[in-house]
Amino acid sequence: MDYFFDKPIANFATRRVEAEEKVTGKGKYSAEYDFPNLVHGVFVGSTIPSGKIASLDLEEAKSIPGVIDIITHQNRPEVPGLKGDDAKFMFKLFHTDNIFFDDQPIALVLAETLEDATYAATFVKAEYSESNFNTNFHETKDSQEPEDIMDEKGSLESWEKAEFIVDQEFKIAMEVHNPMEPHATIANWKDDELTLYDKSQNVYGVQSQVAKIFNIDPDKIRVISEFVGGGFGSGLLVWPNTIAAAMASKHLNRPVKIVLTRPQMFTNVGYRPESWQRFKIGADENGKFLGAFHQAKHATSSHTGHTDNITGLTRKHYSFPNIKTEQAQIQLNISKPTWMRGPGDASGAFAIESAVDELSEKLNMDPVDLRLKNLSKTDMYGKPWSTNYLNECLQIGAERINWKQNRKSNPGEIKEGNWNIGYGMAVGFWNAGRKDSDAAIEMKPDGSIVVRSAMTDIGTGTGTAMQNMAHTFLGLPKEKISIELGDSDLPYAPTQGGSWGLSSLSGGVAAACKSLKTKLAEYAYGSKFIKGQGNLKLLKLDAKGIRMEDDSLEPVSYESIFSQNNIQVINIEESSSPGKEAEDYGFCSSAAHYVKVKVNQLTGDIKVLEMVSVADGGKIINNKAAANQIIGAAIGGIGMALMEEQKFDNNHGRLIGNDLAGYHFPCNADAPMIDVSFIDKPDYNRNPAGAKGLGEVGIIGCAAAITNAIYNATGKRMRDLPVTPDKILMA
Repeated sequence: MDYFFDKPIANFATRRVEAEEKVTGKGKYSAEYDFPNLVHGVFVGSTIPSGKIASLDLEEAKSIPGVIDIITHQNRPEVPGLKGDDAKFMFKLFHTDNIFFDDQPIALVLAETLEDATYAATFVKAEYSESNFNTNFHETKDSQEPEDIMDEKGSLESWEKAEFIVDQEFKIAMEVHNPMEPHATIANWKDDELTLYDKSQNVYGVQSQVAKIFNIDPDKIRVISEFVGGGFGSGLLVWPNTIAAAMASKHLNRPVKIVLTRPQMFTNVGYRPESWQRFKIGADENGKFLGAFHQAKHATSSHTGHTDNITGLTRKHYSFPNIKTEQAQIQLNISKPTWMRGPGDASGAFAIESAVDELSEKLNMDPVDLRLKNLSKTDMYGKPWSTNYLNECLQIGAERINWKQNRKSNPGEIKEGNWNIGYGMAVGFWNAGRKDSDAAIEMKPDGSIVVRSAMTDIGTGTGTAMQNMAHTFLGLPKEKISIELGDSDLPYAPTQGGSWGLSSLSGGVAAACKSLKTKLAEYAYGSKFIKGQGNLKLLKLDAKGIRMEDDSLEPVSYESIFSQNNIQVINIEESSSPGKEAEDYGFCSSAAHYVKVKVNQLTGDIKVLEMVSVADGGKIINNKAAANQIIGAAIGGIGMALMEEQKFDNNHGRLIGNDLAGYHFPCNADAPMIDVSFIDKPDYNRNPAGAKGLGEVGIIGCAAAITNAIYNATGKRMRDLPVTPDKILMA
């Protein structure tokens, strides 16, 4: 791929471009914008999981001082996309009397203050006609076979009598995103145009979805998500708070704010669904994989389906001559699940990597060597990898944790008092995607530029990476480069999810930088500048002006360029798309995770003592932010393995412990210092920066690495997540 620059992106471990705004509180999150005449909205949720609303008593709630109105299915303003049987949005918010899950919004109290709305909401009384319900995934899953065949190659029969076979079942509990910032929306209509301040990972996606629901031109909707306090996937869809705020604002002709409570974050913005898997794998006496059979089932809502594609990973990173994958979704009276960090693959990796570890024991082969022997040389479609350094990740990680010397092949061999010490490992793998993405640059006469994109930054360091890229592509000092993000009025960007954000955005930034250099050269040198890619590579921007690296032309100041051409500002906007390389190669990001744990023989307590993660994410644009991504994901893996579990009271169809006191996830005391390193080799077939996504691979495989270490410490195979002390003692 021929680009107009020939130097790699500098790896800057500097502060984030938005750091000052965040630490001083200047940066505004979705709920923090001030509007005159602002109305506060509070949801009232159903108290049954299935049935119909028989009646609503709103009189006492409406009598509370400050209450303006209460929207229900009986008086709602009609929204085109929520009417009729073919409505696709969630549960037809306020356009049906049907109840599909507990805490489904049935009323929106609108008041002058949050306190008035919250208080009045406690007086909304509903009577129901209850129906039979089912929230029990594990009792229901056996009634439905996984019939949706996702992939089939070769045959199961050809290896069913292999000498070395592992065939096991695995369970993973429901997990909830719980980012620090709750979901919030401020909606403000002015005539027929709508502005939404919305917590989202995809401002263009919100714009498009809301336009469809309200049947208006997307250009009449502006979505702003400049600062986002974490998402983990919960911000990928449009949720009830967004639609309800827009509905209420239009109804009252006033701006309306809705902020979800923490309990509502458990029921109204998705989660990783509870799942069951069966994974069967066979190998010959040399450790060569002969085949895999992967089945998966996961919970989903009865009103709107969701496919987590848990078996997808099976077809990606290992070479299986024979393979079959099947899956099914079990519909229950629960709210809608959604994609959560490492969606599908994080769940699938637990089964795959646990079974591979067990197979290595049967083969009496080191689990690292077994994986190295079976890595796929092509993607699932037979295309060669553009770059794939998973083998190096495995080798470097083993060295960094001193695997050969520290790990004992016999479980339980290392003891320290009542504690057993064990080592485990697993791999993570993810498609290194790239989407269409645009970018704009505005240059002023002092040589400062603003780089703009609608891409949100959910904590990944997108803005800082954009600054690093523009600095490298152009040569401008970083202090001359400002960034604007998270606004649908800015150039198009895809969702900040799927680990394709930076990969996609780099194309737009590179194209805009190339266009700016071309424009400046034309202004400065006119016909003296010989057009062509080669000369653009020599053109550099510094603090004062432009120059040629080979001194073939005289330097020209920005002041001269702007004055002589009678211009006040230069505006550039360019688009980018994946090139032909996307047809010729497969693209992937990968990681190897190594873990040391100790397990108390008397109490069943588990402590993660060491974690080593080595990742192939292409060229690393910002080492500090990239390492933070892996560390955060790995800590999520600790939660998945040892703590996170959202339970249902299946007698009443309600969640148990829908708060941060009852839902356990790792804190600082639960995580060790995590040793993160990168291969740091660019893949210029993927994008101009050579970067590949890192957000997902840090969690994929992490849970299996921990449970494999638990086995090495105790001799107990743990196939039911999370692994709590009682499960250790009862195994």
